[in-house]
Amino acid sequence: MRRDIDEALHDWPYDPEPGEVSAREVRARDGRTVLQIRVELGILQMEAEGRPDGTRPHGFATYLDYLRYRSRSKSKRDRDRETGDPDWMMSPEHCDQVDREFVQFYHRRIAWLALQHYDKALRDADHTLALMDFVISHGTNEEYISSHERFRGLVLFHRSQAAAALALERRKPDEAIDAVQEGMEKVLLHHQEWTKHHSSEDLPTDHFVDQLRNLEHEIRKNFAVEKTLREQLDEAVALEDYERAARLRDQIKARGSRR
Repeated sequence: MRRDIDEALHDWPYDPEPGEVSAREVRARDGRTVLQIRVELGILQMEAEGRPDGTRPHGFATYLDYLRYRSRSKSKRDRDRETGDPDWMMSPEHCDQVDREFVQFYHRRIAWLALQHYDKALRDADHTLALMDFVISHGTNEEYISSHERFRGLVLFHRSQAAAALALERRKPDEAIDAVQEGMEKVLLHHQEWTKHHSSEDLPTDHFVDQLRNLEHEIRKNFAVEKTLREQLDEAVALEDYERAARLRDQIKARGSRR
């Protein structure tokens, strides 16, 4: 049996445009779908479901699931299924494994975005944000927490892109604008929190916000959207037109239930 990947490399040369991610879906020998990313030194292959490397850490779907299990307090009164016992701290081994999972989900997220599978990119972005939230609650020290938090703006940017594109696929441009605006707000909030204790020099917040603003402008222009339901709601509240605000809230709630 051949063990080299010469044929795959020759059939898929590495020649991306600046900033382009070369990704593809491939059918494996057993029939399952896998993702591949072409990099300069070869090909990265990832599972499309579960953890990207195909493992089940300690029998759990992801390492985050395992850490949530480990961190839960034995006391039902203190148990929180999302963050666990606040006094529980990650070990050095836990930190190393979280770093691995963080990188794996990054590669798969950018592959999903390149392939325009926005629902799956959104799912993986949410996993990464949950992983980062866990690190904030249980990280060993501020330096380790910061090593993850400095990338939160990028993850939020990717999530906003995916959420907006997904809404446009469903022909809901107003929801796409809402997703972009929510993303901008979260990126700016993260920037504010970060600059309380760190320099903003290595944080490309302006770049992300500018791209999201451009995306919002393009959506409004291409789909002739003047004001979204949420924008109309904010306007009604500001004018103290509470009857209209109530109707708009009902419309927004009904929209969410139809997704």
